Amino acid sequence: QVQLVESGGGLVQAGGSLRLSCAASGRTFSNYHMGWFRQAPGKEREFVAAISWSGLRTYYADSVKGRFTISRDNAKSTVNLQMNSLKPEDTADYYCAARRTDAGGLTVHGDEYHYWGQGTQVTVSS
Repeated sequence: QVQLVESGGGLVQAGGSLRLSCAASGRTFSNYHMGWFRQAPGKEREFVAAISWSGLRTYYADSVKGRFTISRDNAKSTVNLQMNSLKPEDTADYYCAARRTDAGGLTVHGDEYHYWGQGTQVTVSS
C-alpha cells in the first residue's frame, strides 16, 4: 500500500501561482510513476501531468502545458505541481496518484493508477 497526502491548495487570483505537494509513504517511492489529476464540480476527472519514476520523463495535458511543472524528489518521497498563470478554469480538486512501474510506463488514464490521495482544492478567482 502507498498512502498519498496532497497539500498546498487554496484560493488564488487569476494569473497567480500555487505549488501543490504530494507526500507518499508506505512503499519505495521510486517504484512508482506519479500523476496529477483534477476534477471540477460537475465534470469528469481529467489528467493534468505525469512524471516517470526517475523524474526524467514528464507529460502534460495541453491545457496546462507551459504553465504547470511537475517534479519529484525521490529522497523525500514527494511529487510537486508548480502551477503558474492560473486561470479560473483551473479551479478543481487536485489529486495525486501513483502507478506501479511494473504495470507499464506513463499514462494519462486514471484507471491505470493504483493509489490515490484525498485531494486538495484549488480555486482561481477572476
